[in-house]
Amino acid sequence: MAIVKTWEVNTLERDISDGHVNKVIWRCKAIDDSDNTEAPASRQTGEVNFTKPSSLPSDFKAYDSLDASTCISWVKTALGTDGVAAVEAAIDAALTPATTAVGKPF
Repeated sequence: MAIVKTWEVNTLERDISDGHVNKVIWRCKAIDDSDNTEAPASRQTGEVNFTKPSSLPSDFKAYDSLDASTCISWVKTALGTDGVAAVEAAIDAALTPATTAVGKPF
């Protein structure tokens, strides 16, 4: 079983007047690529907020022309390499079988 981490956009919050995306709510989940099912306890979610600049940049993409790949690239850029690694490490930790337990045998 090989586990693949998949980043997705849950939803976007935008300014209706100009389409500027203020927030991306995202999730990263582990998928077993042998049967394409989500591994249990293997999801991380979060959100990234974006401040609207005083003027829209020349590379501004209209809301209606956005795709998931673009939005995920914004999320990963905002989280940074260490943040992305931390999210994926948390998923790995959730998938690692426990080696200790607490309790009593009686």
